[in-house]
Amino acid sequence: MGLTPHPEDLEPIVGIEESIVAKLKSRLGDAYQGEQRFRGELSVRVAPGQVVEALRFLRTDPELLYEFLTDITAVDRHQHRPPDEARFEVVYIVYSPTFNRRLFLKTRVNEEDRVPSATAVWRGANFMEREIFDMFGVTFAGHPNLERLLTPEGWLGHPLRKDFPTQSAQFPNVEN
Repeated sequence: MGLTPHPEDLEPIVGIEESIVAKLKSRLGDAYQGEQRFRGELSVRVAPGQVVEALRFLRTDPELLYEFLTDITAVDRHQHRPPDEARFEVVYIVYSPTFNRRLFLKTRVNEEDRVPSATAVWRGANFMEREIFDMFGVTFAGHPNLERLLTPEGWLGHPLRKDFPTQSAQFPNVEN
């Protein structure tokens, strides 16, 4: 459905990726929500409340050592989701220089939900989370300075949401 890969395009999870998945399942329990391998990349999905725990574990476990936070981004799944699924997907891209492996850690939230801030694990998450807040309106609990980053002061709305107006006559862009 839209942003979800076709099941025939998913690849089997084998080898070291099997053990990574097993370690995360063991550590997170019910907060672990699934995994997939698509186009050579492993993605795992966790409950929003356990994002920081998962990131800390991925960073510090001696068999994983995902020590580099490459990026944090988000996806607005506005019309590309079943009605019972959350609207936004926050994606943490982490890399292990020691083992030369990348992993996508994902969590799904609705507009009113809050994702715990990853700044407790990586200080560099600060500006990435501010960008997501500004562009999508996803809020991060515990963030040290969650303010708009890219849009001008007084800007209304979040430009990367799928329901944001696209014609200049519709822009509610700045407060009066």
